[in-house]
Formats: sequence, C-alpha cells, structure tokens
Amino acid sequence: MKYYIGIHLLPDPEFSSNVLMNALFSKLHRAFVKNGCGNIGISFPQENKTLGDTLRLHGSQSILEHFMSLGWLNCLTDYTERSGIMQVPDNCKYRCVRRVQVKSNLERLYRRSVKNGRLTIEEAQEKINNSKEQCLKLPFVQIKSFSSDQLFRLFIQQGKLLDSPIDGNFSAYGLSKTATIPWF
Repeated sequence: MKYYIGIHLLPDPEFSSNVLMNALFSKLHRAFVKNGCGNIGISFPQENKTLGDTLRLHGSQSILEHFMSLGWLNCLTDYTERSGIMQVPDNCKYRCVRRVQVKSNLERLYRRSVKNGRLTIEEAQEKINNSKEQCLKLPFVQIKSFSSDQLFRLFIQQGKLLDSPIDGNFSAYGLSKTATIPWF
C-alpha cells in the first residue's frame, strides 16, 4: 500500500462532523459492497474520542484510481474535499484498523437465542442475571444495516504502531483484523 487518498470533511452549519462522517462511511461501505474492494484499507488520522474529520483510503495507485472513478463520492462533494492520489511517505509506521464488537445488549441477545430455540426462557433469564454488559469507549460510525435495515454502531480501533507492514485483505468496511495500513 504505497498510495492513499485523503477525504476531509468540510465544516457545515447544518451537520456535525459526526453526521457527515456517518454519511461518508455509509457511501464508502456501499461502494465496497457493490464493487468487492477487499484491497483498499481505511484509516482515520485525526481519531481521538471521535473519528475526526478525515478519512484516508489506502491501496495501490491503479486500484485507488479505479475506485474513485466509480463516482461513489459524487453526492458528498459539497461536504468533502479530497486530495489526489498521493504517495505514502518513506519511513512511516503501520497499524491495523479493525472493527471491535461486543455483546452490549445481553437481553436482546438472549431473547434472540430463545426465539431461535438455543435457550429456554429460564436459561436466558439466568444468563442475563449472571452476566455483565460490555460497553466500549471507542470511536464509532453509526450506519444502517443492509440486511436488517437497523441502525447500529460500528466501533473502530486503530491498533498499536508497527515498524513493518502486514499484508492481508480488508472487509467491506475497509477494515482488517490483521492487515495494516501506513500510518503517518
């Protein structure tokens, strides 16, 4: 991954940067699903408590050129500014950017298990009473599921810095449990 494109959210009086990042990420995800781009990774260089207002796409020059030619970003041109395809600086570090999922609503999970016949009502109630819900303090995007049409939070963790890259594939979110992206 020697190339990247930076997409910066412009300030807007009507929409917060979080709302715009949700819209940008949703458009990106739809484009990945439609075009099967498992070779483009993403990062958020200004991530802190939120994901910030910049998203980077990482990949080869030809893959990024093709992906951007698909027009997936056209409807957000009033809200974004994008760089051209830039070369990653020499001597950068690398990091894994991945999705983190937890069982945050145990009652819903056990209710689903009862409905699917995996647990009885009594077993589910006992498990709810003996379990603790996990809460994350990671930044997230809120997007709509294509399959269930439900809104959900997709928590994103940017891993520790590494000296060398790790190859691999990226999900339809541009994230990976193992593959790294350049960090600079």
